[in-house]
Amino acid sequence: MSRFNVKKVAVLGAGVMGAQIAAHLVNVKVPVILFDLPDNKSPSKNGIVSRAVDGLKKLKPSPLGVAEDAALIGQANYEEHLEQLRDCDLIIEAIAERMDWKLDLYKKIAPFIAPHAIVASNTSGLSITQLSEVLPEEIKPRFCGIHFFNPPRYMLLVELINTPTTQPQILDDLEAFVTSNLGKGVVRAKDTPNFIANRVGVAGMLATMKEVENFGLSYDVVDDLTGKKLGRASSGTFRTADVVGLDTMTHVIKTLQDTLSGDAAAGPGKFDPFYASFATPEVLKTLLEMGNLGQKTKAGFFKKVGRDILRFDLASKTYVPGGEKADEVYARMLKKPAAERLQLLRNSEGAQGQFLWAILRNAFHYAAVHLAEVADNARDVDFCMRWGFGMKQGPFELWQEAGWLTVANMVKEDIDAGKALCNAPLPDWVFSGPVAEAGGVHTPQGSWNPTTGQFVPVRSLPVYARQHFPESVLGAQAPSAATAGKTLFEDDAIRLWTLDDEIVIASIKTKMHAISPDVVEGLVQAVDLAEASYKGVVIWSNDEMFSAGADLQAMLPAFMMGGAKAIDGAEAEMQRAMLKIRYASVPVVSAVRGLALGGGCELAVYSAKRVAAMESYIGLVEVGVGLVPGAGGLTYIARRAAENAATSTGKDLLPFLTEGFTAAAMAKVGTSAIESRKLGYLLDGDVIVPHKDELLYVALSEAKAMANAGYRPPHKRTFAVLGRSGVATIKGSLVNMRDGGFISQHDFHIASLIANVVCGGDVDAGSLVTEEYLMMLERQAFCSLLNHPKTQERVMGMMSTGKPVRN
Repeated sequence: MSRFNVKKVAVLGAGVMGAQIAAHLVNVKVPVILFDLPDNKSPSKNGIVSRAVDGLKKLKPSPLGVAEDAALIGQANYEEHLEQLRDCDLIIEAIAERMDWKLDLYKKIAPFIAPHAIVASNTSGLSITQLSEVLPEEIKPRFCGIHFFNPPRYMLLVELINTPTTQPQILDDLEAFVTSNLGKGVVRAKDTPNFIANRVGVAGMLATMKEVENFGLSYDVVDDLTGKKLGRASSGTFRTADVVGLDTMTHVIKTLQDTLSGDAAAGPGKFDPFYASFATPEVLKTLLEMGNLGQKTKAGFFKKVGRDILRFDLASKTYVPGGEKADEVYARMLKKPAAERLQLLRNSEGAQGQFLWAILRNAFHYAAVHLAEVADNARDVDFCMRWGFGMKQGPFELWQEAGWLTVANMVKEDIDAGKALCNAPLPDWVFSGPVAEAGGVHTPQGSWNPTTGQFVPVRSLPVYARQHFPESVLGAQAPSAATAGKTLFEDDAIRLWTLDDEIVIASIKTKMHAISPDVVEGLVQAVDLAEASYKGVVIWSNDEMFSAGADLQAMLPAFMMGGAKAIDGAEAEMQRAMLKIRYASVPVVSAVRGLALGGGCELAVYSAKRVAAMESYIGLVEVGVGLVPGAGGLTYIARRAAENAATSTGKDLLPFLTEGFTAAAMAKVGTSAIESRKLGYLLDGDVIVPHKDELLYVALSEAKAMANAGYRPPHKRTFAVLGRSGVATIKGSLVNMRDGGFISQHDFHIASLIANVVCGGDVDAGSLVTEEYLMMLERQAFCSLLNHPKTQERVMGMMSTGKPVRN
């Protein structure tokens, strides 16, 4: 691992990006100071930073794991606090995209930079080498570019850009820190205008806007075509521009316009044959003149008025009703295999199909022509487009999947026919040599580097040993978690396997990793296997879903045949499985990533430990389908309340129960692992992992450490409950909510049943109960609700539409 120890970071510039970078540093427990200009109009000279920090609490999606952590961001200004820079190991400059402003700031801070500190600019496209020229010679080797993408908490990509004088070890150290500590996917870009992602991505957006004009399509139709249907970010093209900010996008475009040329005499690195397509679109000019900068001004290409989404109309310079969708025939085309899909689009007669082929052709053309100039290899381009622009596949991956030479010839024909953005030919390496022979730029040996004429492997740094199954590109034939290791048992529901003959890994395979009876059986088998021959169990799956909860679909046939009584047995089996996991003689560690809802949440909380990715969304959500948690979730809430109360000097159990009851009754879901801990679904001893691909490594390490430390399960204990008096107190509050119109009668009924379970039912206050007793109350409540017509409406509504029914 890296020797670079980051104890404190300074972020210079409290604008949109600077403040959010500071927020993410707080999320991952890195102390940070946020600097900006002194505010001479406020009582405190930190006024600019203070307003920026306050603004973080209101942003959606939230840049902070929990809003109150904004208070952990140190506040400073350049006039009073430059001395604080001496304590910082990393300084990230994130001020406005003005070369002169940045250079002035570097001169000001240079005397205060520690002799070991790394200095990095978050510029989105200015020359890193030019920025470095003003720095003292002793700082230049420690200077580089570090380009985060907006919003930095959620976007995986960070580009690192060196100058000719940057020490290689500095980039290695920074890459290790950014990968493991910040949870990012690092791509090293060349110091060319806008680097890789913005060079290719923004050129693609400009080309798309140009084709929109050519084919006369509306912005809402284009976003429908270029969103999820095309395997890209759901926000499509124009909504993405609004989110990024039309002023920010214009800065990136201006960098292309100012630093590149359409004149071949400008030479390599300056000449871009696509330069004519970099003209600022008329609609973008108009919106900027109107001050409509996108999401930040609540109006851009789209504008929300009440519940309606309006789209901008350039002809009238007004907003008109939006919501128009693409023709369904193209949605069907886009579901076809890649080769057939591209042929259908190219041969289609409708404007929407021709438009789609045009933007894909332009992407292939641009990426191939610019690969040698902007990137070390084709993998870096594809990762940039996936991680920075939300695409499922980069341009080279799609091209290769559809048939390399077939697509190459299709693009060449369009170039020759004058249909492409420019007449620059595809490079020779596309048609002959190793790429053509391999059928594409990605191979098991590596990805194509046109400068060296070789396929280069993924960079090998010690930090990547922590990623058992890192993201890969199509054609690389990287090991798959679905087949890796030694299989111990596998069926359609679950795979039990091991990587090291020490820990059993349980990977749920059902849709959305729903917990069906077969999954329950598999989890029990995992514990049995581990207790017999292994050190522990890790529950982990290699995608964005831990588990969406119990499999209602699998329960339906039994319910239809035998009613609620038939479900009672299935619920009892789930509850027994949870207790088996909790009291197993080996540690069971849940490696949580993405959604852990309902039964998925229960599975996590009954494990001996949880290792959670930062982007984990955990909660008991059963009330959304008219049910209560039935696999031990409410029992967990009651037990944890009693345990927390036992460590307090106070005698009253109710304050400790209130938060858990409210979370379950209101179906609260933590919007981060940090908030999930606040809700009680993660404990202080649980581990939050910034990088999703390190989750399995950390979970296996934790399981082994627990086993090697002589793990023993907790004792089975009785614990105190509030009893009937607690039920009455909670129901009193619920009556007020119902009568005030805040909840429906059925919501009141469900919440009352939850209160009955977590308070222990009809017993005296302070009565000692067992987990099995509370689980019996859970089953009774769950099964009684299954017979309720309004719950049945909610269940059927969710299963048919995927949306909750309010009744």
